[in-house]
Amino acid sequence: MRPWRSGPSDRRGYHHGNLKEALIEAARRFIAERGIGGFTLVDAARLVGVSPAALYRHFRGREALLEEVAERGFTELAARLARALRGPGTPLERFTRMGEAYLTFAEEEPGYYAAIFEARPLGPDGCAPAQGPRDRDAFGLLVEALRSTFPDGFLGSVDPRFVALEVWALSHGIATLAAAGRLPTGPGLPTKYDLLRAGVLAMVHGATARAPG
Repeated sequence: MRPWRSGPSDRRGYHHGNLKEALIEAARRFIAERGIGGFTLVDAARLVGVSPAALYRHFRGREALLEEVAERGFTELAARLARALRGPGTPLERFTRMGEAYLTFAEEEPGYYAAIFEARPLGPDGCAPAQGPRDRDAFGLLVEALRSTFPDGFLGSVDPRFVALEVWALSHGIATLAAAGRLPTGPGLPTKYDLLRAGVLAMVHGATARAPG
């Protein structure tokens, strides 16, 4: 990246070595602390020590910055899920750990997690399409994991995509409730990981159990 020359405030930004990465990190921090709508481009510029005009050398606007944060977050999430699926244990244990990795990511990276689900991929015209590659990729990861876990498929007419949607909805619901502090906790109550494991097992059992003869 070529050094810029605008004024004293920009010299502080240049000290970061990479303005684009500094802006992405600033946005991630703001989202984690304030939510997806809790900052402006001016806020991000002020945090990294550059003029707002300098931001437009890397991003067309706020939505483009948010989309980059979402893409980075999804890349990290996908890597964690893949590692969990490659770990030791039975196929079902690995698949369940994949869900646990999902919950851990949501807890440890709230900025990335919020951006993944709230920022919309931008099309060539700068508008957000109804569904982007990131949405399809996230769903595809779950379907692929289910198919590798249960290579013989499910009984009857159960489509692996249906089970994947159920697992995704369960994982996202638990993660969202936990992040909002709305998941009941206390003696005798299950943790979010316990809830996820029980839910996954119930879904899988329902899709694989034979109907009574």
